[in-house]
Amino acid sequence: MRAAVINTPGDIEVREVPDPTPGPGDVVVRVGACGVCGTDLHIADGEFPPTPYPIVPGHEFSGEIVAVAPDVEHVASVGDRVAVDPSLFCGRCAECRRGRGNLCENWGATGDTVDGAFAEYVRVPANTVYRMPDHLSWTEGALVEPVSCAVHGVERFGVEVGERFLVVGAGTMGLLIQQLLVRSGAEVSVVDRNTARLPLAEKLGAHATAGSVEALDARPFDAAVDVTGAPPAIEAAFGALRRGGRLQIFGVAAAEATISLSPFRIYNDEITVVGSMAVLNSYGKALDLVASGAVDTRPLVTHTLPLDRFPQALQNVRDGVGLKVHVDPSLT
Repeated sequence: MRAAVINTPGDIEVREVPDPTPGPGDVVVRVGACGVCGTDLHIADGEFPPTPYPIVPGHEFSGEIVAVAPDVEHVASVGDRVAVDPSLFCGRCAECRRGRGNLCENWGATGDTVDGAFAEYVRVPANTVYRMPDHLSWTEGALVEPVSCAVHGVERFGVEVGERFLVVGAGTMGLLIQQLLVRSGAEVSVVDRNTARLPLAEKLGAHATAGSVEALDARPFDAAVDVTGAPPAIEAAFGALRRGGRLQIFGVAAAEATISLSPFRIYNDEITVVGSMAVLNSYGKALDLVASGAVDTRPLVTHTLPLDRFPQALQNVRDGVGLKVHVDPSLT
């Protein structure tokens, strides 16, 4: 089969690799669509420490099961249309036993630590697949994973009706988080330097939008979410909080990045700073939200490219072209 392979950071090629076969407890999925995530950029640049090389990236995907291991019963069958939770928790370490598998001491994920779905086929554990309703497209199925990350982030935060939230970053994740916050009863303001993204934020229910935090009239905020991973953006979000406010760092920064926050203000104003890492018991909820239309994913995918143009798909994301970029291995 053909797959996009990151041989080493910066060395990317689309080439023939062996077809996957199911090991014990596994299924093989023919990939229908796979989304490019900011994490894929970090993997391509060598900035995501858990990743070994070479690797086939791709962790936001859906497709059809084409092979099932003999020991897999009841969970999955050939022909099932599925969305796939990429999480690979060990289930044995202290964090897993505490119910926090996303902090697993042996953390892994399809496309991040083992070969993923920027390929014609991918092997995954059968217990990570979720059957999709027939009315969902491959594109919608591939967006379930980002929605599940957004669900976990909002659950980490907690939202009270009427709270005033700031979302920094109007890319795919920012717009998904915005929708969940609005549905939870929050008033949401959204900022992004790429102001071409702001009309969609407004269409999806943003109370106010601007090209910078400083340009908003609505400050201070009860809570802020940074979806960019950019230290200046995180610092600006922190500065926009009221006393007793909450800051969530959701975006993936480079491992060596640092930020400057006032420890006196965190102490004196009782500011809460939290992180949100990937997916935790949120994938099934996300699938239900997408399937019901409660979260509108339709405007988010702006580019769909064939597998052979995977390097261009990465570059589109790097350059901020459009919103979500998908790869469809069936395209030529």
